[in-house]
Amino acid sequence: MARVVSLFLPTWSTDRLRRKGGDAAPPAEAPLVLTGLLGRREVVLAADTAAWTAGARVGMAATKARVLVPKLIVREYDAAGDAEALGRLAVWLLRRYAPLVAVDLPDGIVLDTTGADHLHGGEEGMLAGLVDRLGASGFTSRSAIADTWGAAHALARHATRPTVVAPPGHAASAIAQLPLSALRLPADTIEGLRVLGFERIADLIVQPRAPFALRFGPQVWRRVDQALGVLNELIDPIRGEDLIEVRRSFAEPIGAAETIKHYIGELVAALRQALESKELGVRRLDLICIRVDSSAQVIRVGTALPVRDAKRLTRLLTDKVETIDPGFGIEIMTLTAILAEPLAGRQLMTSLVDDVAPDVSDLIDVLANRVGERSVYRAAPVATDVPERSVRRIPAMAPDSGATWPGHWPRPARLLPSPEPIETVALLPDHPPVSFIWRGIRRRVRRADGPERIFGEWWRCDAELAAVRDYFRVEDDGGERYWIFRSGDGQDAATGSHRWFLHGVFG
Repeated sequence: MARVVSLFLPTWSTDRLRRKGGDAAPPAEAPLVLTGLLGRREVVLAADTAAWTAGARVGMAATKARVLVPKLIVREYDAAGDAEALGRLAVWLLRRYAPLVAVDLPDGIVLDTTGADHLHGGEEGMLAGLVDRLGASGFTSRSAIADTWGAAHALARHATRPTVVAPPGHAASAIAQLPLSALRLPADTIEGLRVLGFERIADLIVQPRAPFALRFGPQVWRRVDQALGVLNELIDPIRGEDLIEVRRSFAEPIGAAETIKHYIGELVAALRQALESKELGVRRLDLICIRVDSSAQVIRVGTALPVRDAKRLTRLLTDKVETIDPGFGIEIMTLTAILAEPLAGRQLMTSLVDDVAPDVSDLIDVLANRVGERSVYRAAPVATDVPERSVRRIPAMAPDSGATWPGHWPRPARLLPSPEPIETVALLPDHPPVSFIWRGIRRRVRRADGPERIFGEWWRCDAELAAVRDYFRVEDDGGERYWIFRSGDGQDAATGSHRWFLHGVFG
């Protein structure tokens, strides 16, 4: 089943102006509107959140907005610049999130992420990550995923949450309570429906169609059917100018898995020649199969390092052929190097060349394309004394930075995601517990070593200015060894709560 993401940028124009202006841009808290001519009238064409809250509205006369909103900042609306920047954002999303991406003017982007969400931590993780990344760049956004473009578009703009995941097969129930304006109908059509007493989509979809088609034309039910998935709505994908792409058209549609695999091999061979001529290797590869009904089936694979080995790329693609539904046949197959990086030729190994470390990138690629890039990683040290901050995830094939963990104090083989509270019997201030209860089991301490004092990182937040932890390595009667600590120095309440926690288990 298809899955489509609608990305809504409600303040795209004003956010872009602020980002473009840099230090000279209007302050984030100042109300800002963009105006332009509508006929002979100067009207508001875009407004940020502060201006909207103060009462400015799109379509309002600029003079009225100036009177209504104190200290209003007014700038000129740049429709062409907004559209161009939205296209660049769509290409960025194409390279990182989905094989089929299109601009949804004036303030949105649509992505067909069918089969690609697992590469980004699932649908919820993908939407949350997308909104967070845009937010970090200064753009307010909302996103929704559903079975159809129409349903995702409606949820992104009218749901109460910034990210919405409509369960597969439930487009109708997901949008039923949304207003009629969510159907992307002309304003006069929506007003006419409201005059007749219809407010929500649920009120409309149960009505007989003929009277509405006679009065409002076919557009009402076309939008309803597109949102419910009864009528297919094609996405016209955007393509970057620098993408390397090869294509094969078929006089007779193909559908057998073995035939598809055969032509994948031919396309990969042609793509390899194009990559070799430019001394590039592919990092992300899209296979788009256009069926006879004009719908698309897509396979996306990625590699940990730049690759142009035809055999290796063919295997990654053919491993996913079973995810393609050819329907009544495939007319066109397109293979695109969405992300490519420089890759110079390598000298062949001979007996005179020293042995090198085995190349495991092929295995990494197979695993990452099956379970997702985020599920295949390495742990790397972080320069910090706080244990839970001392590890970060890096790509499996990332180069070695040379950083190491400090070796002067032992650390447990298993560090808990967060310290777990324990009940203890202990002498203060510098003694380890005599016994402690963890996860409902009392453990008597036979041996202990410590304390190792760790201070908070005062530059992160005020709460850590005086924070102290005293860590002990303890061994119970059964020979199990644990890493526990007391929050605080045992005397000053400002240094911590003086409660005890278990933070790790030694192997």
